[in-house]
Amino acid sequence: MAGQGKPELFELNNGTMRVRISNYGATITSLCIPDKQGHLDDVVLGFDSLEPYLKGEAPYFGCIVGRVANRIKDGKFTLNGVEYTLPINNPPNSLHGGNKGFDKVVWDVVDHKDGENPSITFKYHSHDGEEGYPGDVIVTATYILTSSTTMKLEMEAVPKNKATPINLAQHTYWNLAGHSSGNVLEHLVQISANHSTPVDENTIPTGEIMPVKGTPFDFTAEKKIGFSIHEVPGLGYDHNYVLDHGEEKSCLKHAAKVKDPSSSRVLNLWTDAPGVQFYTGNYVNGVVGKGGSVYEKHSGFCLETQGFPNAINQPNFPSIVVQPTEKYKHTMLFEFSME
Repeated sequence: MAGQGKPELFELNNGTMRVRISNYGATITSLCIPDKQGHLDDVVLGFDSLEPYLKGEAPYFGCIVGRVANRIKDGKFTLNGVEYTLPINNPPNSLHGGNKGFDKVVWDVVDHKDGENPSITFKYHSHDGEEGYPGDVIVTATYILTSSTTMKLEMEAVPKNKATPINLAQHTYWNLAGHSSGNVLEHLVQISANHSTPVDENTIPTGEIMPVKGTPFDFTAEKKIGFSIHEVPGLGYDHNYVLDHGEEKSCLKHAAKVKDPSSSRVLNLWTDAPGVQFYTGNYVNGVVGKGGSVYEKHSGFCLETQGFPNAINQPNFPSIVVQPTEKYKHTMLFEFSME
């Protein structure tokens, strides 16, 4: 389908798992998987209709964020001798691509397959100068149900004419007990990272890469989200972890494992990105979601695999600059199970 279509909802269903995704922001609006009793629950925060997303009522629920996910310090960077200025939509920084990032545009649906491994592919053409970023970029995102309880997301981006920073992230808020079940502080989390990137008072990484051992940021062994959240400055976790090269699955490294004791649901996340932002829904405040559920602080968690925040201004972080001859690739695998 060529041209900007209208916002719609699409479904991927393999008989066990049912995922609803919109072409608006390539957004996951619901994901239903069984618990140990075979009871289906929707485990992502969101809305029943597209209207609240279109009205900007979602705090990045379920969407793909870009051209550059996370924060860029003071909304400025210099590339090839040119200084670029971005919208300051999270003062004093630019966040998640600006005022109208990839989460607030209609993507084209270029492929949609049913069957045993249903999939959908979205495509978006981001123009030179859009939200202050240089060069045209063609972005594609494919969601595939690769097995009865596994979903894969493959993101690609190709700059057409200029070098540009690219850092896409998937921003679903998960609650494995069910979207309407309250806070996630009892969920058990293990993150495959011995280091994180500490931040200043404006949530911008200082440039250091610090061991998590002996700090409230240590999730090397499984622990409850709520166990040391009160020791974290601010309202909770909103920090980038430096992923280790440990266990691998189809060329993807293990990023995190989350377990909800009440339902026995487990999510294992695999990725080829260098970092993951662990965010505990600190700024969610009385959002009325699906079925009239009210989402409060900590009612979901995000695991946004990504390049490091503000990497464009931090020479010691892995570069997020992509040349016109190159292709940006970022894959995530969401593997659900029972334990």
